[in-house]
Amino acid sequence: MSTPTMIFVNLPVKDLERSKEFFGKLGYSFNPQFSDENAACLVISDTIFAMLLVEPFFRTFTKKEIADTSATTSAIVALSAESREQVDDMVDRALAAGGQPAMETQDQGFMYGRGFLDPDGHQWEFVWMDPAAVQG
Repeated sequence: MSTPTMIFVNLPVKDLERSKEFFGKLGYSFNPQFSDENAACLVISDTIFAMLLVEPFFRTFTKKEIADTSATTSAIVALSAESREQVDDMVDRALAAGGQPAMETQDQGFMYGRGFLDPDGHQWEFVWMDPAAVQG
């Protein structure tokens, strides 16, 4: 049996401690093995991680400019939720922790989603989809 593919989303942050505190309030933990003063490994699941990298360290991985998230969107990180209630809980917690609303709630009956901007302006979405609709 092969090892499942893991994903590491790398995000630049201005204030690492502020970002760690924000995501901690959403119930996430950090892997100390891959965290230091330049980076924090946000554990989303067994196979999904977000590397929160202070901007000077992030710059060592790219030749391009870092996107100005106050004016542009470079990516939307979308995560599945087990229920509509979990979508609302996660986004409400993010907003209470200092995040900003991203878009209006998307309710298509079989699919429900909401989003927020983290303290660095990165857009996150939580989406629930009716399992019966997925099965087709």
